[in-house]
Amino acid sequence: MRAVLFRGSADLIPLYALYALLFADHGLSTAQISGLLAIWSTTSFLLEVPSGAWADTVSRRGLLILSGVLLVAGFAMWTVFPSYLGFALGFVLWGTSGALMSGTFEALVYDELAARGETSDYPRIMGCTRAASESAALIAIVAAAPLFAWGGYALVGWTSVAIAGLHALLACTLPSAPKVVSAEEAQELAESDDGAESADADPVGLLGDRGSVASVPVDAGVDSGLEPSGTTGAKAAAAGKTGAADNGMTGAVAAETTVPVRAGGSAIARYLLMLRTGLREAVRVKAVRHGVFLASVLYGMTAFDEYFALLAGDAGVTPSVTALLVALTVMGALVGSALAGRTEAMRARTMATALAIGGVLFIAGALLAGLAVHRPEAVYPLTALGFSAIGIAYGIVYNAGVVASARLQDAIEGPARATVTSVSGLLEEVFSLAVFGFVALASLWLPIAPIVALLGVPMLVAAVLVPAWLPPRSGESRGNGAA
Repeated sequence: MRAVLFRGSADLIPLYALYALLFADHGLSTAQISGLLAIWSTTSFLLEVPSGAWADTVSRRGLLILSGVLLVAGFAMWTVFPSYLGFALGFVLWGTSGALMSGTFEALVYDELAARGETSDYPRIMGCTRAASESAALIAIVAAAPLFAWGGYALVGWTSVAIAGLHALLACTLPSAPKVVSAEEAQELAESDDGAESADADPVGLLGDRGSVASVPVDAGVDSGLEPSGTTGAKAAAAGKTGAADNGMTGAVAAETTVPVRAGGSAIARYLLMLRTGLREAVRVKAVRHGVFLASVLYGMTAFDEYFALLAGDAGVTPSVTALLVALTVMGALVGSALAGRTEAMRARTMATALAIGGVLFIAGALLAGLAVHRPEAVYPLTALGFSAIGIAYGIVYNAGVVASARLQDAIEGPARATVTSVSGLLEEVFSLAVFGFVALASLWLPIAPIVALLGVPMLVAAVLVPAWLPPRSGESRGNGAA
């Protein structure tokens, strides 16, 4: 529940509904707005993987607290200095905040569940957190209309700053679960820290099934590389297997068997070790690599919503109605996220079909909203219908994203979970940057409606890629060797 409240509060920001209009009303063009979004995405791009390795090295809860503080500073910058420079600095702060949260939050939740032996609940819980985020965004977007009517952008801005402060406080209540690695991985990391690392070693490609080794909680509060305490990792793994066999657990190992691990050496050495290990797994393990790519594409599509307010505004509706139309897309994302617990077992072909339908609906919805420009007498029916179609498409994308993210977490075998997840976040930012660049360039020749419609094409491409890229469910054959 604490994780749900924390994640939801990050999106309870009224400015989300109107910041594109805020920029436009201060004289910025569509190309300039895309430039600001590119600054935001570039900041996240540069910090994604380094922050992930940091989260594998130090307290994840501490990084999430810092993320909340930077979010407060970012929105305060927009409110106090509403200019291109102020907006750009705010995006740098927001991008840094997002990079610190990306990968860190997912790894913290997964490790907390691993500590309880409940990792099978991860898709359901992440679906709930995504639904909480979208519910909060929906409330914030709807609230933006009366807030703007009562106090303009200033009231919307300061309300957003206050809620971001609440989000930072909620980070202090999060659990601080031990990081979990396998006994074999802990032994390899210990050998690496002692200077016995082999250049050709692959600590993640040779592990086999996750259940075949005992898990080892790592004390994140101590600096450095890992060294088994009391008994060696190999002996602990053997003991865990023996104990499992003695209890009649054929084909499985008691996941609760743990070996305490302490750290020694320098924090920098451990940071570099985690960074290298995470990058290696993300690149060399086939199931993980495919999962990283797919999750990044699906979550990268959420960058499309940066242009929904401009689409509605171009159709001729007021800022208050714009907030309500954007709320329709958030409602779709909310429902799609909430249903992830029910759809987590879907086959790749089912997801591919759903994404293809979503792509068609997205394109049609954007064109319908654009048609309202030429049919002012029907502006409200057309925009409502168009944004409803976009909302359904967005629900499909969010549902697929949660499922793909859960499959990726199951596929990760190594100790650098946040680093691997952050690689997906980095590629997501690459996708977002491509979107912003495309929109900025296309805006020189096309109005916003056909531009947004063209953004539906990646959904159709993703539908083609899903059968090959979606990792299998936990327990299924995943063929996760290096390839």
